[in-house]
Amino acid sequence: MDLTDRQPLPDLTARFRYKKSLFRKEMVETRLFGLDQYGCILKTDKVFEPGDTIQFDLVMKMPFENISAEGLEGLVVEVRKHCSNFFYSLDFLNTAEKTDADMRGKLERIQEVLARKQTLKSRREQPGTTGATQTA
Repeated sequence: MDLTDRQPLPDLTARFRYKKSLFRKEMVETRLFGLDQYGCILKTDKVFEPGDTIQFDLVMKMPFENISAEGLEGLVVEVRKHCSNFFYSLDFLNTAEKTDADMRGKLERIQEVLARKQTLKSRREQPGTTGATQTA
């Protein structure tokens, strides 16, 4: 995945807890900039190092009921600084309890909906289309 993509994925966020101090944790919600079956790219101002693991949930906001995949674990494999934030490339960790069919199904569903949303968005952004079907 490319860490230079500057457009966040539509309606998709990651939520994770970030340790602020010995007894305090902060719930962080951040946008995703890439997602495939092997991992994702997220952007946050929190600091992680390559080799760190992050436990997080993915949430796809939908009109009636959100689609979520809870309890994902990602290994930070690449970091790129952008202004006061960082892009992190995460590889999903394949532990036995996290790779069940239900989790894979939820991730696949999020990817399907995401692909449809991106297709619709690209159609709306094409110049010269007025919503009517054009014939060649």
